[in-house]
Amino acid sequence: MNDGMPRAQEKAPTIGDIEALAASAYDTIPKAMRDRIQDLIILVHDFPDEDIIDDMELETPFDLLGLYSGVDLTAKSMDDAPQEMDMIFLYRRAILDYWAEIDIALGDLVRHVLIHEIGHHFGFSDADMEAIEEAS
Repeated sequence: MNDGMPRAQEKAPTIGDIEALAASAYDTIPKAMRDRIQDLIILVHDFPDEDIIDDMELETPFDLLGLYSGVDLTAKSMDDAPQEMDMIFLYRRAILDYWAEIDIALGDLVRHVLIHEIGHHFGFSDADMEAIEEAS
């Protein structure tokens, strides 16, 4: 009998599960945007590292669902010397913690975080990112 409670053998989604959701979410982003994304690495970690926690003055590592690390496209120049790779980090444990508190599918939440961080890559405003989510 299933009383709606998780069974003991059920496990929280793994890093691999979140990576798969992020890959599916990436495919839903408008093609015009995907075509402009070059050399952007998407990584899933359980939590941000200590340097990020300190730099962002987070109270807990659960305070950050995702992070864009790099120079956004509005600030890049073809004449610039290559910098570190542009990366998006999705933080599994924070995403799962937030997901447990809201009524949304996990894939939709991962998509929301991914679009937000890709928006930072493009230098978009929050309003721009909301419009992209609604359109796709």
